[in-house]
Amino acid sequence: MRFRADPVRVRVPATSANLGPGFDALGLALGMYDELQVRPTPSGLTVEVVGEGAALVPRDGTNLVVRALRTALDELGGQPPGLALTCTNRIPHGRGMGSSAAAIVAGIVAARALVSDGGTGLDDAAVIALGSALEGHPDNVAACVLGGLTIAWTPAGSRARAIRLEPVSVALVVFVPDSPLATETARAALPDLVHHADAAVNAGRAALLVAALAGGHPALAGGRAAPAEVDIDLLLAATEDRLHQPYRASAMPASAALVADLRARGVPAVVSGAGPSVLAFAPWGTAHRLAEAAPTGFRAYEVPLDLDGARILPPTDGNSSPWEDVEQGEGARPERFC
Repeated sequence: MRFRADPVRVRVPATSANLGPGFDALGLALGMYDELQVRPTPSGLTVEVVGEGAALVPRDGTNLVVRALRTALDELGGQPPGLALTCTNRIPHGRGMGSSAAAIVAGIVAARALVSDGGTGLDDAAVIALGSALEGHPDNVAACVLGGLTIAWTPAGSRARAIRLEPVSVALVVFVPDSPLATETARAALPDLVHHADAAVNAGRAALLVAALAGGHPALAGGRAAPAEVDIDLLLAATEDRLHQPYRASAMPASAALVADLRARGVPAVVSGAGPSVLAFAPWGTAHRLAEAAPTGFRAYEVPLDLDGARILPPTDGNSSPWEDVEQGEGARPERFC
């Protein structure tokens, strides 16, 4: 195999999934980023982590970025003799902002960039499919790869798929609580069955939410353009949820109370992903007032929409080298993920 000799640097965005009614389907990319720089080495594995989660993230082969990177390299045909990684984390861990999806996507995209023909072996659709298999669901992964607003689904017996929509302009505030919540805990709070009436409400709200965020309203005559900014009143109705947030409230009472308070004030607010962070939508020029009113126990961030998704950046050292032939190392695993 032929691997790059110079480092590969990847930037991946935070994401907010569900967005209220779009459970396990809708995702939105946020302008808060993790970065990964990786290069092949003659042997071994070194992992440096700075920023969010640095005190807890493993520095060996169990690291999620490493696992995703090696899985993708196996898909592409093999492993270099060694790897050196530097992870710069800004996405809070265990807060429902897609940190695990970001780690997985960063590893896969870095693997694609390391291999001379990786783009043909792993296009964006394949990255989403592989990342979703590692993550367990596609909503955060799709938004992380593609940016913008995404709708993801997994056909029966097939791999995950996604489409991207261009979101209208809207200001975002993320309220991040001091304490994390394990996704497994949030998932365990969900019932096996829900009422048909609640499912019907969510189906309608999810469809309305796509229209609200993608600017597909109102029906305008004469070929005029869709609204440039989101309709906050419409978005408030569109973000109603009955499938997951009510059941998870007891696991994150402060977050549930914040969502209820914001919505009572006319602010479209939802639990971000599995929580416990809260995502609020606001008209331009008003987000700072929301952020300044963050309750005790929460940090507030004004974040832009991310429209780019995962991207390759120039390496921090500025070097650029041609492709080099590197023999497959002893640590290479011949088995394939799929």
